[in-house]
Amino acid sequence: MFAVIQTRTQVGIRALPVSVEVHLSNGLPQFAIVGLPETVVKESKERVRSALLNSNFEFPNGRITVNLAPADIPKEGGRFDLPIAIGILVASGQLETHILDEYEFAGELALNGSLRAIPASLPFAYEAHLSQKKFILPVANSAEAGQIKNAKLYPAKHLLEVAAHLKTGEALTQHVHSNPHHATCDNAPDLADVIGQPQAKRALEIAAAGGHNLLLVGPPGTGKTMLAMRLPGIMPEMNESEAIESATIRSIRNLATKATDFYKRPFRQPHHTSSAISLVGGGSNPKPGEISLAHNGVLFLDELPEFDRKVLEVLREPLESGQIHIARASRQASFPAKFQLIAAMNPCPCGYAGSNKKTCSCRSEQIQRYQTKLSGPLLDRIDLHLQVHDLPHDALFRKYSEPKENTATVRQRVIDARHIQLKRQQTMNAALQAKSLESHCSLENDERQLMMNAIEQLKLSPRASHRVLRVARTIADLASANTIQISHLAEALSYRGMV
Repeated sequence: MFAVIQTRTQVGIRALPVSVEVHLSNGLPQFAIVGLPETVVKESKERVRSALLNSNFEFPNGRITVNLAPADIPKEGGRFDLPIAIGILVASGQLETHILDEYEFAGELALNGSLRAIPASLPFAYEAHLSQKKFILPVANSAEAGQIKNAKLYPAKHLLEVAAHLKTGEALTQHVHSNPHHATCDNAPDLADVIGQPQAKRALEIAAAGGHNLLLVGPPGTGKTMLAMRLPGIMPEMNESEAIESATIRSIRNLATKATDFYKRPFRQPHHTSSAISLVGGGSNPKPGEISLAHNGVLFLDELPEFDRKVLEVLREPLESGQIHIARASRQASFPAKFQLIAAMNPCPCGYAGSNKKTCSCRSEQIQRYQTKLSGPLLDRIDLHLQVHDLPHDALFRKYSEPKENTATVRQRVIDARHIQLKRQQTMNAALQAKSLESHCSLENDERQLMMNAIEQLKLSPRASHRVLRVARTIADLASANTIQISHLAEALSYRGMV
């Protein structure tokens, strides 16, 4: 008359264990679900009842009490249908099994007993794998959850298949792990497609090598968006833990991850009309936003001043901490948000201030008002500020003297520089903390004097000064230099044009 089935519920990016306790007792027919169930979970009793009857099982006529423990964590979604149904079958004696403790269950039931896909199946499969449990789930989720290496997954199409498997241990076939494809440059936009702009390409390489944030400022048509879209291609692919983390966030948002994209760095490009909640995440049941979907990858904000200022200001804390904490009246959630910010903007409202092709029609107060839409603290957190200039008039019709490097060539240099950083300090230069800066970004007398003069003349804040040192360290790593030299520091300082 009592059964306990193991499943999980989503809290942030975690899938926390939940015990579905089913108790049958005498009395008037009643079906109660307790343990902070939301509306969808409460409705599962109707789905479970129909699914059992249409699968030729008996539905108990007594009092049924289902407890979702622990009781203080809210439960949402239709994923509890399958464990509740199995619990009723075991508690009523219709299903006898000795292997119940080996499994975890999740799945939404149709009225005829078939299993429908659930959101966030990948973190469920990952946590079940870490707990050394077998996981029974809908067959529609098998491709996504099957990206977890060595996970023991048993996809099912119908409740009858699950019951038969628990009785015999043989009805369901274990899902074969599908090896995700490693990211290559073959299908990525080629950096060689960008005409000219050698300084912008250099800044893009530095940003990729050290994980730095980048702001591109220039007239329309100078290639700012093209450059930004080519950044993921020159970045190293994610390692397995990073890939699982990024895929987990997409799974929570019910976004599929293709096997070909599993190790590829995310690239998110929200429109400038996006709200603060869509950017950082939120809702009564907090979901990750664009900055979390860009975790371990790139967040590209085109037409930066067109974003609402309040929307941009919410980026300040995640840019420093690498995570976002969302607090609501009923629940709280934390999501990772370690992304690289790449932003592009025009120098003025009309876009042609400083252009040699068109005359700017903006008044000085208009330009000042346009540029002050970006706060100093936000610009302070962007490591590289670069002016992207107009191309020559005959740029499309003549060959450039400088060689055109493709994405694969630049990517290899970036990988080599990242390898130096990880071997030296186990993190990228952009993530160096104050104590690490003292040991890995130390300056000799001439370099220290140059830095002190720059701080005074450019009025750099301590944060901006540290970011200059991190960029200089990356430039030195690209040159395979052990110490930061004057040329490296001077180039890093040249990228602080707006602060």
